[in-house]
This record gives sequence, structure tokens and C-alpha cells, in this order.
Amino acid sequence: MKRFAPIALVLSGALLSCSAPAPRSDDRRALDAIDTVVVIYAENRAFDTLFGLFPGANGIPGVNPSAVGALVAQVDRDGSPLATLPPAWGGLTARGQQVTVSEAQSSALPNRPFQLNGANALAGGGVVVPFDVMTRNLVHRYYNNLMQINGGSNDSFAAWSDAGGLSMGYYDGSSLAMWRVARRYTLADNLFMGAFGGSFLNHQYLVCACAPEYPNADAPGSPAKGLISEIETDARGRIRLAAAASAAGSALRGAPSFRHDSLLTPKDEKGMFHAVNTMQPAYQPSGIAPGAGGDPRYADPTAATTLPPQTLATIGDRLDAKGVSWAWYGGAWKTASAETKEARDVIYKGAVQFQPHHQPFNYYAAFDPATRAAYRAAHLKDFDSEFLADAAAGRLPAVSFYKPQGSLNQHPGYTTVAAGDAHIASVVAALEKSPQWPRMLVVVTYDENGGFWDHARVPKGDRWGPATRVPAIIVSPLAKKGFVDKTPYDTGSILRFVTRRWNLAPLPGIELRDRALAANGQAPMGDLTAALEPPR
Repeated sequence: MKRFAPIALVLSGALLSCSAPAPRSDDRRALDAIDTVVVIYAENRAFDTLFGLFPGANGIPGVNPSAVGALVAQVDRDGSPLATLPPAWGGLTARGQQVTVSEAQSSALPNRPFQLNGANALAGGGVVVPFDVMTRNLVHRYYNNLMQINGGSNDSFAAWSDAGGLSMGYYDGSSLAMWRVARRYTLADNLFMGAFGGSFLNHQYLVCACAPEYPNADAPGSPAKGLISEIETDARGRIRLAAAASAAGSALRGAPSFRHDSLLTPKDEKGMFHAVNTMQPAYQPSGIAPGAGGDPRYADPTAATTLPPQTLATIGDRLDAKGVSWAWYGGAWKTASAETKEARDVIYKGAVQFQPHHQPFNYYAAFDPATRAAYRAAHLKDFDSEFLADAAAGRLPAVSFYKPQGSLNQHPGYTTVAAGDAHIASVVAALEKSPQWPRMLVVVTYDENGGFWDHARVPKGDRWGPATRVPAIIVSPLAKKGFVDKTPYDTGSILRFVTRRWNLAPLPGIELRDRALAANGQAPMGDLTAALEPPR
């Protein structure tokens, strides 16, 4: 397989210090010094997409001098090296942008990562795509992500992307506000998505370390009977989506197509189906409207994509058991929950772009709006009217999750890197002024990679993950300053920190992940304490 020789590049600024891998701290001082944990969950960027040039980080091979490993060529669907990257099918930029890049203008790019906002080969080198220009969306689904990772080689992103070569695009992020925050605190350059695929499953993993269940999806009359993905195992034992009869054999001739890439896995050995791609909550706000004449607080239960209420244990349950306060703050939550036409108009539409599948607790029976209204109100809160006020008054719960609304979360296809960067940096600045700040830990990370390539080899864990590496910034007065943390982490490391800090019972999915990593000879995942300086 072809490998590219390194290309020297001088990056400004001194290299940051790096930690030796340490899965968890035996010194509880770092844990016990934190009284407030805030998780800010952004959208759809791989580590190399935004931080591939960060000094001292394991960034893009051949571009960042501190990268680990050589750059591996992207391969075609038959495993042979691609002569060039495929075009960005349908165009590289979203419609209506001040900079546009058509499918033709993105063709014949060299088979290597390319910088979107700097010198590149787009349209002969004459096109630059800055942070405030929206690129098109890229496929980011469970089986597709597995196929792109390709057993850890990360050499099949372009082949299995519906956006072709765009999957290999990255930014020089040095002018971003959150890059400056990372320089001041700790950048974790070894944190992986908790689960393969997209936002829906990774939000579920953040709160339960599990994949949602759909019992009896194949039963006669089940609305979900047509949602079971069709998969196969290739000659090398790799699970993949079954290709459509009309599928292009080469990535250079067209985007991939499959017989049935849907929302559910086939049933497992216990007879259970699992939801791995976006389904909708049974409770409003949901992407499924109420049924005709039905209770306006519920989604239509007969709709195929309405997921039955979930009952698996969540981190909320564990915190409740110990009397530890917590809340999920959603951007535009109050607006989207108003049970009006205007409320429904912000769901996946307009300038706000509220995504119901980014609100994981709303999928659980514990939050039934009819029978659990008080509990629901105590824990599902509105960012716009509550979060900043709570932070300023020093009344944030011990564990607080914040999910920005779609227009501010950095998701390709409906917002820009610039909008989310400025917003998240402003939230961090507000938290630094909170009375709770001296004993606060803020974790800014991304739910998943959004279909973008990352070079770091993915650890082999369990059926659900871990998956592609994503950025993570550890912000705290106790965080190591100007530090790049090399400790192995995944999304579940946030849950590890919370459960160890408050002595909670671990979630079954975290125990499953830890056992699977050990069985596969992989390093255990850390609990974020390696990024902290214990008080003296």
C-alpha cells in the first residue's frame, strides 16, 4: 500500500508538553477537587479536521511534525489505491454560500488530505473555503463509519462517503477562538467517539453507554419492520452494508449505494434489534408530529421512525441514586417544546435548527411528559433562558450537559465552523466568570466525526465502538496549562469521571467497553484526571 513521505512544515509556537498514557488517577485529589462538571457537546468534526495542525498534537502525518505514523493512501472499494480522490459528489459547498465549489471543481484532487481554508488543489488552486462558508453534509452513519475505518487503517473514507473527496478536507484551525482556549488549557488528542456512526447513537452513548433497543421490530404489523439494515460479511470477515445491484464499482465513478442502509441492526443473539441511525423520540419535541387527534405531548407512535421509550440505565439514574444534581440544557429547548406551529417550525428548519435526536434523555420513559412532568422539568432545561443565568448565579447542577442548537453546533450542511466556534468560546468565557469556576471542569468535545477522515488508529473495543477520533478540550482552573494529553479516552471517559467523582455504580456499557478493550489487547480508557493538576 502506498504511503506518503513526510512533508516538512514549520508551525508557529512552542510545542506543548505531553503526558504519558495513564488510564486513571489513583490520587483522588484531582477528582475530589471538582464540584461542577459541564459538558459542551458540539457536532461532526474529526480531530484532524480542526486540530490536525495543532503544535504538539498527533495531527496530520506529513503536515504536522508531531504526528504519529505515516499517511496511508485512500483505497477504492476493491481495496486498490485510488489514483485521485473522488469528486465531492453534488458539490463541496452547501447552496447559497459566498464561496461555491462544484462537483467538477473538486475532481482529481491528489490522494491525500487537503486544506480547505488555505492553499489546495481545488479548481486548480484558486478556491479557498473559509470557516464562515458552509460545506455540504457528509454521510455519518453506523455501518458507513465501520466501513470507512476499515479495521483501523482509516483508508476507506473517500470510497464510502457520499461526499467523496470532501471527507479528506481539513482546516488550519489556528485562528479559531477554541484553538486559543486549547492553548491555554489542555487539548486531549486521543479521544475517540463512543460509538460508530452519527449524532443519534453518540448522544445515546454519552448518557447511557448503550445503543437503544427496539424489541420485536420484525413482528407482523411492526411499524419498524422495514427499517432493518441489510448487511453482509466480506471474505475478510468485515461487516458491511450490502451493495445495491446498480452500485458503482469504483469511488471515482459515483457515490456508494446500498440495498438497504436503514436505522436498525439485524437482531442479535438475544433477539434484540438496536437503533443505530436517527430515530425520533416518542415525546415532544420530536421530528414526528403528534398523531391525528392524539395527545400533543407525544409523537405519533404508529410512525415507523418513532422509537419506543427506552428503559436502560442512564447516568441520570446513577446521579439520582446518590442525590447528585444534574441537568441537560438544550439550545432552543423552550422554543421547540411550546406545542405550537412555531415550535414545530424550528425542528430541522429555519435559522435555529433544533434537532430532537440531539436530546437523548427525551427518549427515556423516565421523562414521560404526562406521568413524569415534574421530573422532566427538573432535568430537561432551556439553554437560552436558564443556562447562562444559572452559571452567573452559581447554581449550575453538579453535572450539566449543554447541547447547542443546530445553527451554533458546527454541523456541516446547516451551519459553519465559525458560528459554533464563536458561540462555544463565549460560553466558556461565561463559565470562567461563574462563582462555581474555581472547582469546575468543562469538557468541550464533539459527538462524532461527521464523516470526516482522521488518521489515528481506532482502538478495538466492543460492537458499538470506539470509533473515529474527535477533538476534546479540558477547561478548568485545575487543568494543566498549555498541555496536550495523550491518554486514551472515548466519550465514555466523561461518564468514567462522573461515576468515579461521585462514587456511582458504573454503567453496564462502560464495563462492557473496558472488558472488550482489555480482551483485544488495547489500553484502558482514562477518566480525564490525567488532564488535571491535583491541588497541593
